[in-house]
Amino acid sequence: MSRYRGPRLRLQRRLGVQLSHLTRKRVRNKKRQNTLPGQHGYSRKKVRRSEFRMRLEEKQKLRFNYCITESQLFRYVKEARRIKGSTGLIILQLLEMRLDTIVFRLNLAPTILSARQLVSHGHVKVNDHVVTIPSFQCQPGDSIQLSDTKTIREIVEENTNSKRRKFLPYHLAGSLKQLKGGVKKVVDRKDIRLPVNELLVVEYYSRR
Repeated sequence: MSRYRGPRLRLQRRLGVQLSHLTRKRVRNKKRQNTLPGQHGYSRKKVRRSEFRMRLEEKQKLRFNYCITESQLFRYVKEARRIKGSTGLIILQLLEMRLDTIVFRLNLAPTILSARQLVSHGHVKVNDHVVTIPSFQCQPGDSIQLSDTKTIREIVEENTNSKRRKFLPYHLAGSLKQLKGGVKKVVDRKDIRLPVNELLVVEYYSRR
């Protein structure tokens, strides 16, 4: 399944959550927030939610929030199964420790898609080595550095001046002036503010 390239606000209305990684836009009309996208705009409360639909929606939240394909998410699930511990938590940790997610969390890019573009174009260094793979798994102690160019400076300054700029999570440390940051430790569940039930995601893939 290819990466989603359609309207992004439509996804937020369909899933009923704010996908901060995907877009900075928000649904301002409260009536539209409580209705599903489409011509008739059915109320979300009137739609019957089966067990399969609940698991599917939780999986879609995870997939669209981190802008990954279905095959990529399934590979993370298989990898999490092999690691000792809570499978749902390990899936979230693997997604949060991706290089494009770290660049976004450091406020060096407005969205995860723009962070992925910075990585793929060779503007990001990990431990003084250029890395062009957005799915690169960062480890505690890694340092991330952006190219000090005029274009990169403008992107970071625009994101810094935005009202939606977020504070750094506790597992990261960074300096916007120096265009660099680092990973202090593996992310905790409380620092992942995405309203998703990872146990339902594990149940969705339990038959595969």
